[in-house]
Formats: sequence, structure tokens, C-alpha cells
Amino acid sequence: MAIAGAQAQSTTNAIAEPRPATVPAHVGIIMDGNGRWANRRGLPRLAGHHAGTENVRRITIACADAGVEVLTIYAFSTENWRRPADEVVGLMRLLLQRIDREAAELHRNNVKIRHVGALEGVQPRLAERVRAAVDLTRSNTGLVLNVAFNYGGRQEIARAVQRLMAQGVRPEDVTEELIDRHLDTAGLPDLDLVIRTGGEMRLSNFLLWQAAYAEYYSTPICWPDFGREELYQAFAEFGRRVRRFGGLS
Repeated sequence: MAIAGAQAQSTTNAIAEPRPATVPAHVGIIMDGNGRWANRRGLPRLAGHHAGTENVRRITIACADAGVEVLTIYAFSTENWRRPADEVVGLMRLLLQRIDREAAELHRNNVKIRHVGALEGVQPRLAERVRAAVDLTRSNTGLVLNVAFNYGGRQEIARAVQRLMAQGVRPEDVTEELIDRHLDTAGLPDLDLVIRTGGEMRLSNFLLWQAAYAEYYSTPICWPDFGREELYQAFAEFGRRVRRFGGLS
């Protein structure tokens, strides 16, 4: 898949690191470690989420500068609702405070925002701002930023099957391609690279279908400290991998 104008115009300073030789078309990032980042500094966990929110824009622009076509960030999972109520409330308040400003900045950089996940059960005002961010950037031609908010991979696959059933598709007519066209990421390429910050080694229900043949990269660096240099190191490691897709090299 080729997306016209995939390299957005950055409003930041000149790139310090050279553009990577090999760039994945679709990158997924599990943004982990905000709470640990804050704890190590004697700060409340929400301070880590504030810092992590600031980093989303920086890494999105770094991906666009490198030539990435699609970036999917794991902003809030369906399982994250199980966190302490005060943390969840603080996260929702933070998103509501920042979404318009961040969307406007990404819009200036020609980034197209898409939401993956469900907005049912989300505070109506926040759901409205998510839809507004998507509408604002709908015609942009640069990097596609999928924001996985209130998202779970298993739930996404279940929604795709439900859509097929609602259309009256016969079981014998269900194919991988048909399911793919009914996922939240319909029309976009599968994941090439999954990056997880914070040192953990699991997918946590993130884009399970799309990550079937993705390369995996884990770093101990917590998300607020994960910068352009670390991103390009992940791309360099990706370039050293041999991708066989089940076959032989």
C-alpha cells in the first residue's frame, strides 16, 4: 500500500539522526512504562501519563519524517478500565484536555488520525472529541495515525465477525480477506514492526490479527523517554531481520 505524501512536514528542528535505511510501512507501539517513569522520579503516576502524551506527537512526527506510512499507538486498552478508578478518571480528563491541541498540531503536519476500537461506554464528551479529531484530519495525505483507544484485539475480531453475520455472509464464504476488510484497520497494511517500551515482552491484546507476521522489538526505556534515536534503533534492528512469512529464505 502506498499512501501519497507519507512524509509529513515537521514543525520541529532539523533531524539529528540520519533517516534509517530500512523503514517499516506499518509500525505499532505499545506505549508502556509511564507509571514507572513517574515513580522513579517520585511523581504521581498521572505525571507519567502527561509526559507520555507529549511524546506521542514527537514520535508520530519522527515516524512521518522517516517515511513510515501507518503508525498505530496503543493509547488505552479495554483491559485498562480495570485500573484504579482515580487513575482512569485522570487519564480520561487528560485526554479530554489535550486531544484538540494535539489533533491541531498533527493536522498541521498532514497526519491523518483514525480511531480503532469502540467508543461505546466512553464519556460522551470525550467520544465527541475523538470523532472531531478524525473528521479534522480526514482529508490529510500524510502518515496515518491509528489511535487504539478502548481497544482490544480479540474484541476487534469479534466485531468483524458480527459485521459479517449482520450482512448475512454464509459460514462457508468467510475468508481471511473478508475478515480483514471488516476490521477497524480495513484498507491498511498489516503490521511490520511492533515496538514495546518499558521492557515487557507481550502483545497485551494489541492488533492480534494484524501482527500475525510482525517483527517484535522490546526496549527497557519507558515511553516518555523513548525518542527519535531509540525509534531509529528499532528500525535498524528491523532492517537486520529476515522475514520469511512462514516460508524458507
